[in-house]
Amino acid sequence: MSKSPVSPMMQQYLGIKADHADKLLFYRMGDFYELFFDDAAEAAGLLDITLTTRGQMNGEPIQMAGVPYHAAEQYLARLVKMGRSVAICEQVGEVGAGKGPVERKVVRIVTPGTLTDAALLEDKETNRIAAVCTADKKQFGLAWASLQSGEFKVKLIAPAKLADELARLAAAEILLADRPSSPEIPLPQANITRLNAWQFAADSGFALLTRYFGSQDLQGFGLNLEEHAAAIGAAGALLNYIRLTQSQLPAHLDGLSLETESQHIAMDAATRRNLELTATLGGKKSPTLFSVTDRCAGNMGSRLLAQWLHHPLRNRSHIRQRQGAVAALLNDAARVHGRLKNVADLERISARIAVGSARPRDLSALRDSLSELAGLTLPASPLLDTLGQTLPEGAAVAQMLHRAVLPEPAVWLRDGGVINTGYSAELDELRHIQSHGGEFLAALEARERERTGLSTLKVEFNRVHGFYIELSKIQAVSAPEDYQRRQTLKNAERFITPELKAFEDKVLAAQDNALALEKKLYDELLVRLQAELPLLQRTAKAAATLDVLCSFAALAAEADYCAPEFVDYPCLEISDGRHPVVERQVAHFHANDTRLDHKHRLMLLTGPNMGGKSTYMRQVALIVLLAHAGAYVPAKAVKIGPVDQIFTRIGASDDLAGNRSTFMVEMSETAYILNHATEQSLVLVDEVGRGTSTFDGLALARAVAEHLLQKNRSFSLFATHYFELTALPEQYPAAVNRHLAAWEEGRDIVFLHRIEPGPASKSYGIAVAKLAGLPARALKAAQQYLQQLESAAAQGQNQLDIFAERPSENAVSAVLPEAVRRLLDALDGIRPDHFSPREALDKLYEIKQWAQEAEDGTD
Repeated sequence: MSKSPVSPMMQQYLGIKADHADKLLFYRMGDFYELFFDDAAEAAGLLDITLTTRGQMNGEPIQMAGVPYHAAEQYLARLVKMGRSVAICEQVGEVGAGKGPVERKVVRIVTPGTLTDAALLEDKETNRIAAVCTADKKQFGLAWASLQSGEFKVKLIAPAKLADELARLAAAEILLADRPSSPEIPLPQANITRLNAWQFAADSGFALLTRYFGSQDLQGFGLNLEEHAAAIGAAGALLNYIRLTQSQLPAHLDGLSLETESQHIAMDAATRRNLELTATLGGKKSPTLFSVTDRCAGNMGSRLLAQWLHHPLRNRSHIRQRQGAVAALLNDAARVHGRLKNVADLERISARIAVGSARPRDLSALRDSLSELAGLTLPASPLLDTLGQTLPEGAAVAQMLHRAVLPEPAVWLRDGGVINTGYSAELDELRHIQSHGGEFLAALEARERERTGLSTLKVEFNRVHGFYIELSKIQAVSAPEDYQRRQTLKNAERFITPELKAFEDKVLAAQDNALALEKKLYDELLVRLQAELPLLQRTAKAAATLDVLCSFAALAAEADYCAPEFVDYPCLEISDGRHPVVERQVAHFHANDTRLDHKHRLMLLTGPNMGGKSTYMRQVALIVLLAHAGAYVPAKAVKIGPVDQIFTRIGASDDLAGNRSTFMVEMSETAYILNHATEQSLVLVDEVGRGTSTFDGLALARAVAEHLLQKNRSFSLFATHYFELTALPEQYPAAVNRHLAAWEEGRDIVFLHRIEPGPASKSYGIAVAKLAGLPARALKAAQQYLQQLESAAAQGQNQLDIFAERPSENAVSAVLPEAVRRLLDALDGIRPDHFSPREALDKLYEIKQWAQEAEDGTD
């Protein structure tokens, strides 16, 4: 079989594809992006589009699939969500400019971490890309950026904390060196991109960063090659990757900042997951702390709120500035929010301006938003005064855009109708030629009718055939000699004259020239706006900050939150504290107090399952977190001492992928807490030791509690069902017993959700099992075993001997006398002479029910 020669266009495709072998290549052909070979087969499966063939190569049909260019964003969004990267190859040459195919090149690469198109992004989520440099085995370098906000930061981090840090950042894409000897890195679920190891070299990163920022060194950013080589290597690799994917270095990355451990309250990945800050344990997006606190008017504010919740501050001065702004906005939040609702997503518009992909409606939205912010007045507070000085800075840019852009520009630049009248005299003249063509045509029609005497003569225009003179079939035979036939229809003939052809050329040239001029003016406008990016980013950040502060104020007024007080000594006092999420999901929420100080550092929490222990512990942590975010908190009064970290060990889950059982996960998280918690940490531990045997679990639980008391000395809430641990306060004065109250009537239980002093009297496990629907026979057996176990413990016998023999068939009926005694006691307390007929009937039904329950136990 003879091999078919490869066409010039396919040769061009293969050359471009060779440079982007690991990406899907969207190859522009007319009105479609086409994919070929394996790319076509993969895209057809992922996008559910038609797979066909076009020509042959080496005797085999070439597979092909395509998507319309005007609908490409929806397909790109789907591919990116699946973790695929796409190279966008556009036609950059003129059609017919040469003998070969039109020139094409890759103009950008769409990857999960470098998105800027609005259609590809979640409105309320910050899309980040991170890079990890592992050149130093003792200390990794971590860099991350967001092309939407211009954020660009680095950090030096211990390898053991890397996974937690990446979980905090929730990076959509992580860059790693493709190094055979690279250390094993625990990574969260994310898209991993491998780069050549040389791209992480500190010296080349230093050169690229200094060139980008126009600085001699990086001292101004707090970085130097000797101390921060790994961080600089990560930042350099990240910046170079952005350059490659965007085919440029966007100008809006607003400086490089070094983040340190002391800036924020630390939380590991398990803590963020257990506290359900922005996602529930089941992966849902609500109800979470973010969903109930988000009162923001715009998406910029919502994204910043999520960032504040994941990065609670430790700097008390900054926290108090936020608190002061919230206090000032309490009675004014509705007015300010009303104005902020008219403000577009300036962060993402600025990002698209930076990479040159902003559309006309982006610029009109930017113009209107800057005008809105320039006229906004704010109440007085130090932070609001600073924001109030920043917001009007964009007024001059707004005025420039008012002059340059039509009030309602076209959606696409290619359609024209974007640049405002009066902005360019040349453009106005070209538009005048187009818009006043009707006058010429009307005059020409009247003149030709008079000259020819043909009554059916009409001068018209359509996009396919341009301008023409139309005559009916009958009168067409009388057309003058200078009429040149252009088109024949069933009932008419169309002609063109030299005069009309000259006018057509002039109008069409004016249209083409106007579109070309508009594109040129628009590109120049983008360049001018790129010079204003620092100002636009300051304005966007100020607007987002104001939005979050208004959201805090609106929530505080709506839900009766209080301003927390910060003190410099060990203290955690909460009066009538509430869970900010749960209180909105239930009809009646019981508020509770909390008190920990230098005398009492560990609270042993006992009580029934479903009694509210986990809710109570989480609410304490969330109140502390909200306070350090600068928000008011759900309580009557709160006083908080220094806090450096929050840890949680709550819930049961396994890690099948990591070959770790539920108990192993529990022990790993507990070990992390004991190895990292300090005297200023807040620790929540729920039911540690339950995944193993009773004695093992009890021993581990006691050892963990003692370690927290003796070594860590953290403020700890320690929930347990091991009642033996309630004796700890007798040996350790820093421990204190508290319990969740419950009320039991017979075998029924009512959870009071109220924290009370001392340990719980019992676990109420059998009562909770009844609520869960356990059969009556199993409940009776459990009750019998419980009585026998308690009796054996009281008499010093081996409790395990109870399970050594199989119980007799009638063993369950041993609890019947208790039910009978209850019935007799009830009858003894009845005074029939005091009952009305109706009360007597009700009591009879009640006694019958008790008797039935006693009988059910013998079935």
